[in-house]
Amino acid sequence: MAKVITPRQEDYSRWYTDVIIQSQMADYSPVKGCMVIRPLGYALWEAIQRELDARFKETGHENAYFPLFIPESFLHKEAEHVAGFAPELAVVTHGGGKELEEALIVRPTSETIIYAMFAKWIRSYRDLPVLINQWANVVRWEMRTRLFLRTTEFLWQEGHTAHVSEAEAEEEALTILEIYRRFAEEHMAIPVYTGVKTESERFAGALRTYSIEALMQDKKALQAGTSHNLGQNFAKAFEVKYQTKDGTWEHVWSTSWGVSTRLVGALVMAHGDDNGVSFPPRLAPLQVVIVPIWKTDEEKSRIAEAARLAAEELKGACRVKVDLRDEVSPGWKFNEWELKGVPLRLEIGPRDLEKNQFTAVRRLDRRKTAVPRDGLLAHVGPLLEEIQADMLEKGRAFLRENTRDAKSYDELKRGLEETGGFFRAHWCGSADCEKRIKDETKATIRCIPLEGNREDGTCLRCNGASRRWVYFARSY
Repeated sequence: MAKVITPRQEDYSRWYTDVIIQSQMADYSPVKGCMVIRPLGYALWEAIQRELDARFKETGHENAYFPLFIPESFLHKEAEHVAGFAPELAVVTHGGGKELEEALIVRPTSETIIYAMFAKWIRSYRDLPVLINQWANVVRWEMRTRLFLRTTEFLWQEGHTAHVSEAEAEEEALTILEIYRRFAEEHMAIPVYTGVKTESERFAGALRTYSIEALMQDKKALQAGTSHNLGQNFAKAFEVKYQTKDGTWEHVWSTSWGVSTRLVGALVMAHGDDNGVSFPPRLAPLQVVIVPIWKTDEEKSRIAEAARLAAEELKGACRVKVDLRDEVSPGWKFNEWELKGVPLRLEIGPRDLEKNQFTAVRRLDRRKTAVPRDGLLAHVGPLLEEIQADMLEKGRAFLRENTRDAKSYDELKRGLEETGGFFRAHWCGSADCEKRIKDETKATIRCIPLEGNREDGTCLRCNGASRRWVYFARSY
């Protein structure tokens, strides 16, 4: 099976596509730029959704749903917002065989229609805060697409909140950023840098944009989630006001934040290898596969029964499957389940049966250990947590090894060509310097760290005074 996958070192982009297609996570749609998410890929998205949804609800957020179609006039109420999305909009001009009186936009994001509703619902400080999230699809007319990372239609969650003060909105934006960071590390086993975006990189219409930034195996950065403090921009555009305790009227302060099916692509690129995908146990749709090995019918009966009993013991505590297929060899099964990223394989053959054990094989590094059949669950649970922890530590080591200081512009340019990765470098804060660096190196400022970067220096491009360093990288 691995022969159909292009090696990473040969062509990383082709490898990525091969892994997704061959593992049956997704496929190309007849509609250009769109994809079909197959059961394995969708099960992974459901696991992401379940965990994040629980975290949002723990912090007081509620799910709702808003229409797919947005009146075109809504987007024009916030000029910066419409300018930012104009090239990506899909517009409906006809419906029911007739031309529409007003064109409808297929949502690229939902700020405008949600704030139109907030204007109806919010009247008093007693109505605040409003903490809403929706799981939905959006459409952005992308010219260059790639499965999961950038498609014309994709799935995501988008949170939208309204508050009485700027301080409360800022706290909300940073709370969500921390939820995203912890989820990326604790469940995706992907360490990230967090920080605020530069003005040129912030979300259209936002006061500030915060992001989590991950590093993929090809040493390119991936923006894995964003949280925006929208200030009062949308509130003023849609007249979302509340009456204060003093009886005066004020515009609300708002936030929006989201992650998408891009996270599925991040998991593939961060953990996959030339044999397929490799999922961290906490998110893996299937955590354990049991593969019986036999040669005779008599062996088959006894070994299959041992495998079945083991699966019964593990059910409820982990996601497990027994592969009893006769038409393919054990080696074929090993390759298939490695391709599909199952974190732990339990093999049982005649010798294992005699020793009253299973041979446990970790997908991460193919390390083998013998685990007793008696009290199997007590051994499998810790094994899965060990794999989860090892995947995160491997990711942390990779991030450390590929984060470097750039003391000069030549050092940054040379490093981007020779090693890739993140570069800590001083920047004067000038939009002109930022643009020139991007144009000349194809690297962008991924984020400005929120803490730990305060030190005097000189901008790596213009030698102007700088009081902080930032993270530069080429990115997806």
